[in-house]
Amino acid sequence: MKTNPIIVALDFENAQQARALVSRLGQAIDFYKVGMELYAAAGMPFVQELIGEGKRVFLDLKLYDIGETVKRAVAQVARTEVRFLTIHAINPVMRAAIEGRGAGSLKLMAVTVLTSFDQQDVADMGHACGISELVALRARNAMEIGMDGIVCSALDATAVRKIAGPDAILVTPGVRSRNADKGDQKRVATPAEAMAAGADYIVIGREVTRAEDPADQIARILENLKPSLTCSAPG
Repeated sequence: MKTNPIIVALDFENAQQARALVSRLGQAIDFYKVGMELYAAAGMPFVQELIGEGKRVFLDLKLYDIGETVKRAVAQVARTEVRFLTIHAINPVMRAAIEGRGAGSLKLMAVTVLTSFDQQDVADMGHACGISELVALRARNAMEIGMDGIVCSALDATAVRKIAGPDAILVTPGVRSRNADKGDQKRVATPAEAMAAGADYIVIGREVTRAEDPADQIARILENLKPSLTCSAPG
């Protein structure tokens, strides 16, 4: 049976709020995403605090800068026990990240197209192709360059899995249960749909973090995922 594929997004404005949720979830979740807001508020000390409590950390910084800056930033993260770090899937940026990571165990995840973007957003960025074509191009480039995994919408996961192969780590944000509010996400899927499409991990935020009983909400999601969790372990 697969291990718990849920990564809970700690999208809070301070460490106190994040700690409170982690405490309420207890053993129900051991993998957390720390994004830019919480990182700006609490930084690496909070990341190290989570790791010290036995939690796995997905550091979602979506690095995108000149090569030397990315290389040096990734080198800093690689000295910690952070599991995943996100990098925008731009070729020179990814190459710099791999150089900075060196021989460490940090997994570098290529962000293809944000799940808050739709076709108009992609056109506004100057791309004439469709979202699926852009995601496929970036996923292919990421694998050729040597990234460990891909971050993409669950709507693109089936195609990305074919491109990336069985050993790549596939993480899908923008996941919502059927009756949950979509918020600012435009390309979403349910947890079961994401797993069926080939995701190894699904990132869930407000549906859990704003629930009256977060642990119970996790249990409900896992119950709905049971058919998807009877195959081999995630990458």
